[in-house]
Amino acid sequence: MDEQQFDGLLKALVAKATLKQDIYHNTLEVMSLFQSVIGELGNGFASSGNKYATHRNVAFEYRFKSDFEIELKFGGDILLFLMHTNIFDFSRDHEVMRTPYIREDKTRSYCGIINIYNFLADSFKYNRYNDIGYLIGRIFINHEKHYFIEGKRELGILYNDFGRHVLDKESAAKIIEAAMMYTINFDLLTPPYEAVKMVTVNEMKNTLDAISVKTGKRLGFHFQEDKPENGI
Repeated sequence: MDEQQFDGLLKALVAKATLKQDIYHNTLEVMSLFQSVIGELGNGFASSGNKYATHRNVAFEYRFKSDFEIELKFGGDILLFLMHTNIFDFSRDHEVMRTPYIREDKTRSYCGIINIYNFLADSFKYNRYNDIGYLIGRIFINHEKHYFIEGKRELGILYNDFGRHVLDKESAAKIIEAAMMYTINFDLLTPPYEAVKMVTVNEMKNTLDAISVKTGKRLGFHFQEDKPENGI
């Protein structure tokens, strides 16, 4: 390898590594914004005296388990915010690659990802390891701190303008509010009779809470298949 080739290789390496480090730190900052907003929500809930609840044991709890994981419990639900430590690009056929924003600068398509999952709180409380959680949204953040969200209803519809939206504390609060509202309205349905009509002796002996019949808000759920007419 001659000196010119080596310089080109080194330049490409430094440029790509610097870009990914910038995106990583932006994504980490967004997690910090989420922590701040969730902490303020928790303080507000506590100071309100839970005045809208008929029972004072309505849960609103949160744990910042690491820089990459936030657990928010409210009512009978848990939202997990999980930051991936790697940086991703989109496939060529993804719709975001056809936007003027990306066409002007290809580096804008590299993103960090924060996934938002919804679980039943009882699934963790009673160690029901077969229960189902759902990806309700994933947030993509680039080196300019622009973002968009692939997700359900409020999340996917409100935050899909990659070229215009910048993720600041105000937008972080709106994302959390939308995720919580979607979760509140995403109800647990009775599983199909055929899915639960048979149970083994071993499963029955393990008690109802630990029974290895899956519990989830939607059995057979696929991320892309929610139907608006069902109110979801």
